[in-house]
Amino acid sequence: MAKLPAIASDQSYTFADYFKLNIEPDEILSYFGYEYQAAAMDLPQAGRVLSGIEELRSRLEDSLPYVSLTSEMARREFLIAPVLMELIHHTQAKTKVSYCVNVSDQLKGELDYLLQTASALVVIEAKNADLQRGFTQLAVELIAIEKTGMTDQPKFYGAVSLGNIWQFAMLDTACQTITQDLNLFRIPTDLRDLLQVLVGILECPTGPVSL
Repeated sequence: MAKLPAIASDQSYTFADYFKLNIEPDEILSYFGYEYQAAAMDLPQAGRVLSGIEELRSRLEDSLPYVSLTSEMARREFLIAPVLMELIHHTQAKTKVSYCVNVSDQLKGELDYLLQTASALVVIEAKNADLQRGFTQLAVELIAIEKTGMTDQPKFYGAVSLGNIWQFAMLDTACQTITQDLNLFRIPTDLRDLLQVLVGILECPTGPVSL
């Protein structure tokens, strides 16, 4: 018996719907013409010393024991937002929250965070749980970004975040491949390493971005 396609071609999907589907990421990405792979990625790194990070890490360590992180909103406000504010401080990235993208009936919805500089962008998907399904949603969002023509970068990045755990993904336009990084960044322990990567991505001069 022939296997049914992962996605119904006559059905409408938002980005959030892909998080709910109990379907392997390679099957969903294959539907859109992309290959999936998991690998330890050699992520960009900031080429300069970032000041102030230890102060933020100390504040997080002092405050988090008193914060309930049982909801996505709590994780956004107390874990993700402080990291993004620090990132904006270092890069002056234009930041859009709940940014709407509408490419087609199957590639539409809201990006939790879209950060853009003159040369790069990064998409961040916030979740309360289930990093793997969060990656699937992020991967579909990266496909939508490519199809909008928002960036001419041959490779561009996104991250799915549970607040205390971050994982990166990369879309390679030439190979039509989306890679899921095998490495995880834990907050507050890996805060400096995480910000070195995020700043490195946004300062990477690999192609123009439509702001």
